[in-house]
Amino acid sequence: MAGDEKTKGDGKPKIIVDDDWKAEAQAEKDRLAAKVAKEAEQAPPAAGPAAGAGAEPGGPRELPPANFTTLVNSLATQVLMALGGVEDPETKKRYVDLDLGKFHVDTLAVLQEKTKGNLDDVESSLLDRVLYELRMNFVQISQHVAKAPPEEKKEEKKE
Repeated sequence: MAGDEKTKGDGKPKIIVDDDWKAEAQAEKDRLAAKVAKEAEQAPPAAGPAAGAGAEPGGPRELPPANFTTLVNSLATQVLMALGGVEDPETKKRYVDLDLGKFHVDTLAVLQEKTKGNLDDVESSLLDRVLYELRMNFVQISQHVAKAPPEEKKEEKKE
């Protein structure tokens, strides 16, 4: 058994220092860094509203939770934008598109019809309230547009 141990000439155990592990660890680190850099180049840049307000380029995005409330609010925002209630982020102008507004209101109505009996009280109340308010806004804006002089109607369509 004594012959199996690696010893120095003085009979004490010999310590073997393996420096190869350092070189191998550095090579693995370099391979991983190259892989991450390649993936970062191939990934599309985060831009637009989905990037999250105040998000740094390449940083994590802060998105709302994907739930029923977020869905309803997203569609309601589309209605408000189409009815001139929200500024277009690209043009910084407000525009009125009654057809688009009606489309989104109708989409919410379809959602209400298809989910009837499957929503809890809070979700059902939210959808009822949002649809009521959006329909009232649509009627008010439609009446305002109908009463507007022809020149104003042309300008609203351009914006």
